[in-house]
Amino acid sequence: MRSYLSALGIAVALFVAAPAHAQFANRSLGLSAGYMNFNGTASLNSTVFLGFDASLYIESGFEVVSLTKLAFPEDPISGKRVLGLAPSLGIRYLFIEESIRPYVGADLSYLHVFKDQGESNFVGIGPNAGVEFFVSDSISLGARAQFNAYLSLSERVQTSLILSAGTSVYF
Repeated sequence: MRSYLSALGIAVALFVAAPAHAQFANRSLGLSAGYMNFNGTASLNSTVFLGFDASLYIESGFEVVSLTKLAFPEDPISGKRVLGLAPSLGIRYLFIEESIRPYVGADLSYLHVFKDQGESNFVGIGPNAGVEFFVSDSISLGARAQFNAYLSLSERVQTSLILSAGTSVYF
């Protein structure tokens, strides 16, 4: 009798149990678009950019992130559009790890600008903040703000305010 009641209890538990929900995955790839304001310095004017980003969840709310921006700012000296490539690597902390994920972080970045009269290279560092909203178990939409200070040996400090929006696929 006892084994019959145990088997009946297990069967009832299986039938009334809620379906399992998958946890969010640890890696992502994404695409973003945004605006970079270079404050009208001697090197570059403001521009829009296309970004390719990736993230890897480490532990306890921390992620390693990478964002590579492809931009076409105007060179104030020549008046022509130039090509800017800006890869960055950073870390961010997720305040909440649910379907809404606000975060803060810091990035170390590099900015390479291809110009007619030569190339410019900058190394930058800066804080960022943003939020991601999951629209499904594997797709998120997000917004991000970042401030960078770019240093170069041949030019003065280049500051940039960056605003972007994007989507990511988690796997």
